[in-house]
Amino acid sequence: MSEYSVHEPMLTHLEMRLEQTVKALQANRMDACWVKTKEDALAKVKELLPKGALIASGGSMTLDECGITALLRGGDYDYLDRAAVPQNEVAALYRKCFSADCYLMSSNAVTEQGELYNVDGNGNRVAALIYGPASVIVVASANKLVPDIPAAIKRVRKLAAPVNAMRLHQDTPCAKSGICAGVKGELAAGCRAEQRICCSYVVSGFQRVPNRIHVILVAENLGY
Repeated sequence: MSEYSVHEPMLTHLEMRLEQTVKALQANRMDACWVKTKEDALAKVKELLPKGALIASGGSMTLDECGITALLRGGDYDYLDRAAVPQNEVAALYRKCFSADCYLMSSNAVTEQGELYNVDGNGNRVAALIYGPASVIVVASANKLVPDIPAAIKRVRKLAAPVNAMRLHQDTPCAKSGICAGVKGELAAGCRAEQRICCSYVVSGFQRVPNRIHVILVAENLGY
């Protein structure tokens, strides 16, 4: 039996979950689709972005792995690249992002009920998701799929937050222990570290502006 046929039922099951999640996102008035590979995700983003548009993005390993960050830096767009400005100009660039034609980001979790769950330290990413840019493109991989919001909260506390704190070299308890200090507490429970990255919690459900948010789900494991 081939390796593909051994894993085919798992792939079929994942596709079913992706289809269900896409329908739930659409019911919440978000434009949504799923693609098989990160290369497909890159092609879809290219379709959605008009050349010359003012583009901004949040920090995202998923965007990097899909080649989307490199695409934005390729010269076809007016890209507000925070990595290209001095630290003392970053705050001004964050504010300029609210006037972008499109904002790109990933999501800490996507529920099969059609919700996006995101937790931020500075809050610039979730702020742009909520309001400002004319459109938002969210690229999220299969490992971000969870059944519901309680599972999304657990995912962030036990995986996404600790790993991102490690990646960003933050001096937080979760970066040292691998788990949130407030894992058994209320929604915003956690540490009081100066460099805490979990400060603002946002659930995106039914949208007042239809299809402002575009969600591209990828049938691969990417990012955190």
